[in-house]
Amino acid sequence: MACGRCYTVTFSAVSVSAQQEFFYIKPAADKPVQIEWAKITNVDLAAEAGDAHEDFWRIELIYLPATVTVGSGGTAPTPGPLEVNDTAAGFTARVNDTTKATTSGTAVTIDADGMNNRIGYVYLPTPENRPVVANAAAIVLRLNSTPTGTNLLNGTMYVRELV
Repeated sequence: MACGRCYTVTFSAVSVSAQQEFFYIKPAADKPVQIEWAKITNVDLAAEAGDAHEDFWRIELIYLPATVTVGSGGTAPTPGPLEVNDTAAGFTARVNDTTKATTSGTAVTIDADGMNNRIGYVYLPTPENRPVVANAAAIVLRLNSTPTGTNLLNGTMYVRELV
């Protein structure tokens, strides 16, 4: 099945040793977005093998409702379209910000989960439970635990623009 107006936001082989926002997504005006799924994987398993390197982290998908101030310390990747000849994404994406985004409203935790740093993390809600975010709001997938060591991680999030 096609995923028209669907984009991938990724980071690859990023050294993670601090709390951060794996993904920050802010829709453009009149272009709400829906989070399809996300995953985080450890790509440095040789260095992370063994119980001494095993961590359990708190991961949260958080809706920021109004007057959002973006975090910093990460990068702003260009979302890649999944369909051939699709237009550029209208939303803003950031990855790996170590200074977290803030909101003037009350942040809402949509999903509170955990992650074993050796196994990885997948967020895959059923279609009717996929969060939608409109202009002025944003959504983040946040690491709310401090790793005990450095981890080399990859991450992917699929974001659909609803236009």
